[in-house]
Amino acid sequence: MSRSLNILLIEDDTIEVMKFNRVLKTLGLNHKIIEANNGEDALHILKVKEIIPDIIVLDLNMPKLNGLEFLAILKNDEILKYIPSIILTTSGNHKDVLECYKIGIAGYILKPLKYDDYVDRIKRLLDYWSCNELISQ
Repeated sequence: MSRSLNILLIEDDTIEVMKFNRVLKTLGLNHKIIEANNGEDALHILKVKEIIPDIIVLDLNMPKLNGLEFLAILKNDEILKYIPSIILTTSGNHKDVLECYKIGIAGYILKPLKYDDYVDRIKRLLDYWSCNELISQ
C-alpha cells in the first residue's frame, strides 16, 4: 500500500525545485517536501531532527557542500546513514555513478531533457519508495 513520504530535496537550482514540486502537484501526490539549497543546509535540517525524511533526493553539483561530500558525512552518521539517498542529476559521468554507489546510495537518476520523461522518472521513483518497507528511525 502506498503511503505519503517525507522527502528531503537537496537542490540549488530554483527551477529544478519548482519542476519537482510541479510534478508532484500534477500527479496529485501528497508527499511532504523539505527543501535544502545545498548539503550544508541539508545537514542542519537533519541534525535538528524535527522531521526525519523517508528518502533524500539530491543533486551532485551544489555550492558549499556538493552531493558526494554530503553523502560521505551522512553515511558516517549511525542514525541518518539508513535514509535512502537517490541522486537526481545531469551528470552521467561514470566516475560519479561509481563513487555514489560506493558511498552507499539507493539510486542514481539522470535528469532527462524532456519534461514528460522527467515526470515519468519522478513518478516511478516515488511509486517505488512509497510502497517500499522503509526503516523507521
